[in-house]
Amino acid sequence: MLKIRIITALIILPLTLALVFLAPPWAFRMVVALLLLAGCWEFRRIADLAAGAGWALVALQGSILAWMLWSWPVAGQDAVLLLAAGCITWLAMFTRLAMFRPGEPPGRDFRRLGFLSAIAALTFCWFALSWLRDQPRGDVIVFLLFLLIWASDVGAYFSGRLLGRRKLAPTISPKKTWEGVYGGMALAVAAAFLLAKVIADLDIPPVALLIMSLVTTLSSVGGDLFISIHKRTMGVADTGTLFPGHGGILDRYDSLLAGAPFFALAYALLAR
Repeated sequence: MLKIRIITALIILPLTLALVFLAPPWAFRMVVALLLLAGCWEFRRIADLAAGAGWALVALQGSILAWMLWSWPVAGQDAVLLLAAGCITWLAMFTRLAMFRPGEPPGRDFRRLGFLSAIAALTFCWFALSWLRDQPRGDVIVFLLFLLIWASDVGAYFSGRLLGRRKLAPTISPKKTWEGVYGGMALAVAAAFLLAKVIADLDIPPVALLIMSLVTTLSSVGGDLFISIHKRTMGVADTGTLFPGHGGILDRYDSLLAGAPFFALAYALLAR
């Protein structure tokens, strides 16, 4: 399994870098929309939607993304308002973490909230990534977002294994610890300053970069836990099988779903 995970990661990484740095913004928006639409298909399963509701979810999500792609010059004008709406929506969705009860079967409210959460999470993630890519040096800015999430994951894994004592959310993700969160935050901040100030020379004030790093790290942890409550409720280990050894789109990019809107809003308010 480890060998498969490594091989898959070695394929995903260069493809991701090619998409970020080589694809023009319109192609970037298109590919991200297709990936998130695949994630929407996975969401219908972990939200326990019936066949009709599942197809309705995918059709609605596809229609929203198609409209935003078609009208992008207009859709991208009110970025701060839309990003703020995305972050507020995520804060509301995070309250579901506190309401999670292990072993509780999925009911009508779970399905309804799952339907609405899928639309919100995928739409705001797509908008945030698309808007960031359109900014001056947008390719580097998007890569900074990815680097923050990757560094947070790596830092959390190793610091959690070495120092982890206090459980973060034992009923949702028993292996996550507060020490892991702190370690992830520390490595994410270090990686952000290395890229922004040493390698890429981005014109982002240090305080803004620090806030962006911390906000993104914390929200990405919330996004990871948010997908986990659906998987635990449904009793599944992965949301899909698209990436051998890694699961599906939502397994691979769960942290990005929440991290992207918070990063983009912080960048819009503090760094431009």
